[in-house]
Amino acid sequence: MKRVPIAATMTASLALAACAGTPGEMASVTSPAPAVSETSTAPQQVPADIDDFFDAYDDAQLASSPLTKAYRGIRDEDYGEWGDFTLAGVREDQQRQQNYAARMRASYDVDALGEQDALSYRLFDAMAQRSASLAPFTEYNYLFDQMNGAQSGLPAFLINIHAVQNAAHAEAYISRIAALGGVIDTLTARARAQAEAGVMPPDWVYSYVISDIRNLLDAGTDNAVLEDFNGKVMRLRENAQVPISESRAIDLTGRAAAAWTQSAVPAYRRLLAEMERQQAIAPTEDGIWRFDKGAQYYDALLASYTTTDLTADQIHRLGVENVARIHDEMRTIMRQVGFEGTLQEFFEFTRTDDRFYYDTREAYLADAQAVIDAMEAKLPEYFTTLPKADMVIKPVEAFREQSAGKAFYQSPAPDGSRPGTYYVNLYNLKDMSKNELEALAYHEAVPGHHLQRAIQTELGDVPPFRRFGGVTAYTEGWGLYSEDLPKEMGFYTDPYSDFGRLQMELWRACRLVVDTGIHSKRWSRERAIQYLKDNTPNPDGDIRKAIERYIVMPGQATAYMIGKLKIMELREKARAELGEDFDIRAFHDVVLLDGPVPLSILEENVEAWIAQEKGG
Repeated sequence: MKRVPIAATMTASLALAACAGTPGEMASVTSPAPAVSETSTAPQQVPADIDDFFDAYDDAQLASSPLTKAYRGIRDEDYGEWGDFTLAGVREDQQRQQNYAARMRASYDVDALGEQDALSYRLFDAMAQRSASLAPFTEYNYLFDQMNGAQSGLPAFLINIHAVQNAAHAEAYISRIAALGGVIDTLTARARAQAEAGVMPPDWVYSYVISDIRNLLDAGTDNAVLEDFNGKVMRLRENAQVPISESRAIDLTGRAAAAWTQSAVPAYRRLLAEMERQQAIAPTEDGIWRFDKGAQYYDALLASYTTTDLTADQIHRLGVENVARIHDEMRTIMRQVGFEGTLQEFFEFTRTDDRFYYDTREAYLADAQAVIDAMEAKLPEYFTTLPKADMVIKPVEAFREQSAGKAFYQSPAPDGSRPGTYYVNLYNLKDMSKNELEALAYHEAVPGHHLQRAIQTELGDVPPFRRFGGVTAYTEGWGLYSEDLPKEMGFYTDPYSDFGRLQMELWRACRLVVDTGIHSKRWSRERAIQYLKDNTPNPDGDIRKAIERYIVMPGQATAYMIGKLKIMELREKARAELGEDFDIRAFHDVVLLDGPVPLSILEENVEAWIAQEKGG
């Protein structure tokens, strides 16, 4: 069976919340190499050119993963397949990566390689070591939760990734629907085994998962998947180069509905029964400290996500310090708008006054598009390299909007068949403050995730793992940096919007406090929620969703602030050392044109550029 590689397991490849990110694809390059089995799936003949070696690795990964192919816009003979979601399949993919890394280390001298090849060597080595550090905890990953769970991730994949450009693609869609029941059953069995070993999410998570399942089941054949399929078939009739007949369209839609009823529905019912069973026995504690070796797991996650050796205590203190700093900056804006009262009273005012919220989804989307359009016009003054891929803004689909995060980004397909997509969750407009709209659009769209990740995808002269992989501290650090940069570019002219910028930065500083509080200091969900209520102006629904996200994605949220602080530190260092010769566009090229890298390597790259500029 074809398998889903480690970089595209259910908790990563089917998670469309790009701000959630993947689990820190590259770790410290100084950690010891992991032990490797004698069994190898890497080629016995190692090519002389290391780029050919990385291409061979990518070919092996793609051969095992129909889903990764689909994300890349590759639609070949296995387009209608899902892959192998068994634990054995995950282990095999982990081992393949380690075997390739071991063969690379044995076959190439990094000191003899050219600059970019040496960087690729170091990044692949670091990525493999990160994977090795987390491999012992594979069975601690939640398969069903409100953020990345398969119950909504699988349908979202069909809706957002499976393109239908001809009749064969429609047939492949039907094949995936028909096989969906088997995938759901496989993951249900794995979740049952994990529960028997004591690994379950907290009890409150199950309500979200059960809601997602019931939304699909209660909709019958009017569910989101079949609605999407029928729409794609209709467009195929109307817009395809070789349109299909009406009778063929009727046949396709009828077979899709039958496949859903016969395969997906029974499996979702079995999953529902298992989730209800687990809900009755699920733990009430929230942090992963409750797992056997939970502390070691959290340490490994922090190292992987941040690409630093910061401890949980150090990260907690860093958060507390930055919360205090941002509070002081907020008081300045409070005085600017003439508000009389305490900062907490100002928080309550901006949290509850109707003037700061939209009445309709259409109004939110229109204003967000206007902000993005204005930024795109200004980008050439601050960036030499701009993305070629288009971007669209879309609301989160109804079937998953109740459980999904507030906003996220999906990268474009490298073949241009799918644009970058900025998703906003408009389920509750009272969770989407007008004050934050501008900063949120900059983070997810431009100059944030769309600019960075589209440029990364378009780096045609680097190995595929660099074009399509990620380093959370880099990627999310860039996203948060992109909220701050527009202030320098002349945006945030409304003081309340500028307050929203600080509100978003404060949110990331608070994450350092509450994430470590939950998973290291054993805070309850309620205590973490209260901390955000006391220290941020965010609405209650926003706060609750955020804390619930951090609970099921331990460590990930710490990467944003740590990455942003490093990028800002390096920019100000370059500005100070180069003086009038500092070019912000050149700095951005240095940060962007190698793709995602650990923060230590980013620092090396910027320092080398500074030295080069000073040397003329």
